[in-house]
Amino acid sequence: MSNVEVFPGARRELTELEALIAAAPTALDAIPGAVYLCDHEGWLLRYNSEAEALWGRTPDLNDPSDRFCGSYRLYLLDGTLLPREDCPMADAVREGTVTRNAEVVMERPDGTRFSALVNIRPLRDHNGKIQGAINCFQDISAYKANEEKARRSGQDLEDFFDNSAVGLHIVSGEGIVLRANMAELDLLGYASEEYIGRHIAEFHADAPVIGEILQKLSCGEKLKQFPARLRAKDGSIKHVLITSNSRFNDGKFVNTRCFTTDVTSLHETESARLEVAERLAATYDAATVGIAEADEAGLLVRVNDAICKMLGRSREQLLGKSFLDHTHGDDCDEDIASYQQQVRGEIPSYSLRKRASRPDGTLVYLDVYSSSVRDSAGTFLYGVRVTQDVTEAKHMEDQVREREEHLRNLLEALPAAVYTTDAAGRLTFFNKACIEMAGRTPKLGDEWCVTWRLYTAEGVPLPHDQCPMAIALKEDRIIRGVEAIAERPDGTRVPFMPYPTPLHDSAGKLTGAINMLVDITERKQAENRQQALIGELNHRVKNTLATVQSLSMQTVRHSDSLTDFSDRFEKRLMGLARAHDLLTTQFWEDVPLDLLAIAVLGPIAGGPGERMEVRGPSVMLSSRAALSLTMALNELGTNAAKYGAFSSEGGALSLTWEVHQSHGRNIVDISWREYGGPQVETPTRRGFGTRLIGRCIERDLGGELDLKFNPDGLSCRMGFPVGGTTADE
Repeated sequence: MSNVEVFPGARRELTELEALIAAAPTALDAIPGAVYLCDHEGWLLRYNSEAEALWGRTPDLNDPSDRFCGSYRLYLLDGTLLPREDCPMADAVREGTVTRNAEVVMERPDGTRFSALVNIRPLRDHNGKIQGAINCFQDISAYKANEEKARRSGQDLEDFFDNSAVGLHIVSGEGIVLRANMAELDLLGYASEEYIGRHIAEFHADAPVIGEILQKLSCGEKLKQFPARLRAKDGSIKHVLITSNSRFNDGKFVNTRCFTTDVTSLHETESARLEVAERLAATYDAATVGIAEADEAGLLVRVNDAICKMLGRSREQLLGKSFLDHTHGDDCDEDIASYQQQVRGEIPSYSLRKRASRPDGTLVYLDVYSSSVRDSAGTFLYGVRVTQDVTEAKHMEDQVREREEHLRNLLEALPAAVYTTDAAGRLTFFNKACIEMAGRTPKLGDEWCVTWRLYTAEGVPLPHDQCPMAIALKEDRIIRGVEAIAERPDGTRVPFMPYPTPLHDSAGKLTGAINMLVDITERKQAENRQQALIGELNHRVKNTLATVQSLSMQTVRHSDSLTDFSDRFEKRLMGLARAHDLLTTQFWEDVPLDLLAIAVLGPIAGGPGERMEVRGPSVMLSSRAALSLTMALNELGTNAAKYGAFSSEGGALSLTWEVHQSHGRNIVDISWREYGGPQVETPTRRGFGTRLIGRCIERDLGGELDLKFNPDGLSCRMGFPVGGTTADE
């Protein structure tokens, strides 16, 4: 006995029509012959494949022109067109008329016609009301042709009897088989001599049944599809329907004429259906997933053990209650709204994840799949809800999501550009650093790289599908030690090193890759500065040696003594050294004029202050101009310390400059003016210092020099072209 409980009132005995409709789709195909069903209005409900084959077409169950019969056209035997509303099936569903062995002519769409033997019986409900009708018909065209031939030859009856597709036999009043056709013999597997002449009861499996059959026939009662079981020669049992009537002669029972219809396949199909139903019921309760059935209002009418266990409730606690009763309040609206759509037929099914509460207050996560069961008219019967407890899976998903979010936050926090792709190279993630480096916002789904354009380290255009990330994915290997250049949409370029690494799942299958792009701009700049510095150093060492050589020679030539030479030469070397120190701190790049002046003159004047004014707009000097100006300022400062403003405590120096343009070039005009020192006398000869200043300004810098020995103090104007300048207005 099944332990499946059904909601009270859910079962009732099926009518004949309902039973035939509820039968398996292949049930009608098991009947030997063409069969179709109509409802009480003549609409076709079902038909078997033999009927479809005989009609030569597939009727439309919703087409009014196909009511009462699925044939293309119907005719009477004399060739008169038979309207569908006047055919025997129409009489059966309207009047309850039974048609037996009526003959009609059916026409196929290709124009061919065949004679059909029609047997129609109305099907009534338990109150006797007509629900529809069943038509069993056969193509008897061959029989008709044989009948006509037999009629002309006098052998019509025998030919029909022997060649009928339905088993036929004649039994005497004493029960002896007098005659049997081949269909009958083939059905049971007997030869003619093994069957004819023996008592019919020998072939029936149930003695009471054959006794009842003979009794009814002897009384003149007709049999219509009377069920019986026949025993075949091989011992198998054949389930048959016997249609028979009796022949009387002068009131004496002479014999019976019986049609035997083999319904063994149909019986086996029904048995199989019942077995499947029993197995389904057993599976229903043995299933590890929850299964429940609900009516239109969502009340549960059937539940299995698994759903009871999931919800922590007994069958009694669930049956008759709505599935919303155990649904979390926040999830009720979605579930009931979808279920109502399903009941109305707006959707065939739906699925959702929801929370449900157990009596102890714990929450479980359930994946629910709800589908509909409807009758042949499309009317909703009940909903089937298959439920899976995914609480543990949900917790694992939450943990994985948290870990993914944590990893995403880590990647976002990295100062380096990091992105990931799938196995096909399509972008699945990129951090903010990628946007900064690429100078644009990539799109998920872009291929291979986040950059706008790529170049090799040598500046050769590099297609994205040949970039290191593409190679790593295509060849499934890690790429290291490669440099590339990314171009932004604004034209700026960024040298970087990629670190593409393929990613695999637990089975070792390639799932994608992760790449980190490290900006090496500063490193490349440092390398370039280093190379430039080395070149500049080589050049400056040579120039410095030449300058030192010239200083030493000229100083010796104009020195009065070794002590005088040592003092002059040391000061000039110190001035040159200060310029070198300043240039070194600037990596031998451009030097601000004000810093240069303070660095050279500060040690001589004791630092900027009351004795030295340094003022002018921002001017950047190249390393070459800085060295030359250093030599000139050092000579002027040394002279001021020995003979000029810095030689007395009241003396001071004003060093100012301006910038103007001349012939498209920036010219800096430097004004040196000493005051407050001893009276100046014009020298009688031009010394080495004066010539050195002139060489530095006029020859080395291509400028102009105006040196004046005014009595109140030396003044000097130096003008020469410079590169980048920023004049303060």
